[in-house]
Amino acid sequence: MTRISASRFLLSLALLCLGITSASAASVGASLLTQQHPFYTALSEALVSEAKAEGLPLEVAIANQDLNKQLADVEDFITKGVDVIIISPVDSSGVKSAIRKATKAGIKVITVDVPATGVEVTSHIGTDNFAGGVKAGELMSQVLNGKGNVAIIDYPTLQSVADRVRGFKKGLEGHSDIHIVATQTGITRADALAAAQNMLQANPDITGIFGFGDDAALAAVKAVHASKLDAQVKVIGFDGMQEARTAVAADPVMVGVIAQYPAQIGKLAVQTAGKIIKGEQVPALQPILPGVVTKAGEHP
Repeated sequence: MTRISASRFLLSLALLCLGITSASAASVGASLLTQQHPFYTALSEALVSEAKAEGLPLEVAIANQDLNKQLADVEDFITKGVDVIIISPVDSSGVKSAIRKATKAGIKVITVDVPATGVEVTSHIGTDNFAGGVKAGELMSQVLNGKGNVAIIDYPTLQSVADRVRGFKKGLEGHSDIHIVATQTGITRADALAAAQNMLQANPDITGIFGFGDDAALAAVKAVHASKLDAQVKVIGFDGMQEARTAVAADPVMVGVIAQYPAQIGKLAVQTAGKIIKGEQVPALQPILPGVVTKAGEHP
């Protein structure tokens, strides 16, 4: 018997002596990528709210985009013997060792928003990023009237962003007069601003920019204004936070944003954890379709 399983056995025995069922002792640990983004604020709030509604003990740890911090948080959850870990990976590949360790300890793992690569989890819940990317590409094709030069602000270590970019390129297919002329990484808003400025300077004929997230898109809008290319460049983002929605409504440069629904993701993650604890089967993949926000409004 391993140390963890022995600890669980002794805990269960003690609870039985007190007349408490093992189900009531079940707990969930959640490791989130960041708390510095409205998407994750909404996701965290939904996790806490739904856990309270279900009477399920929940501990939330914030990695703040630090893989080592996330690995340590998962290790802590394993030591505490939680039943389920909900995780949004800081690095889709880098987190696999921690997931394997949790699985070996008998802990089920649910990924949210960002999928893990190279390792199996019990369920992944998140936006259908590829479908959202396709919608972004189709929208870009429309606003550019089927021709132009496009740049991408990327975040290549996240599988969710890789799916968005792949979908975006798919959405541009069939438009041979639209060309992707530049791609640069811009993880933070400051990084994205520098990336957008560099791409616009190197490619002054750019007519469209796709930002992997709203921070990247809003930074691109700022760079476009600074370059006095307002009449030339159109920007599309991905997330749907309020600042981006306001920009779509008020700024001619920001023509659209693919909207995610973090509250739905958080709620479903806790509901899924509850089913796992009860021994129920859950789907391996639970995609949530994004919407599209344009100046005309929001639609599927």
